[in-house]
Amino acid sequence: MHRVETRVALLGIIIENKDSIEKINSLLHEYREYIIGRMGIPYEKRKISVISIALDAPTDIVSALSGKIGRLPGVSTKAVYSKV
Repeated sequence: MHRVETRVALLGIIIENKDSIEKINSLLHEYREYIIGRMGIPYEKRKISVISIALDAPTDIVSALSGKIGRLPGVSTKAVYSKV
């Protein structure tokens, strides 16, 4: 049996367009098996939201999720990977 190698990663998301929030939540639900935890911070002063997602997943899964979220209107995302 071949086990797919996973890495711990942090996905940082900044949402400037609140219309994208429902789609982001749908995508996170779709990838829920890889999510270790999440923290969302609404920043009313600037009218944005900041979300951090901790994942344990193959790098192609993290890249796919980051890409799908990053293509949404008014959303920026960046993935950072652990070395282990």
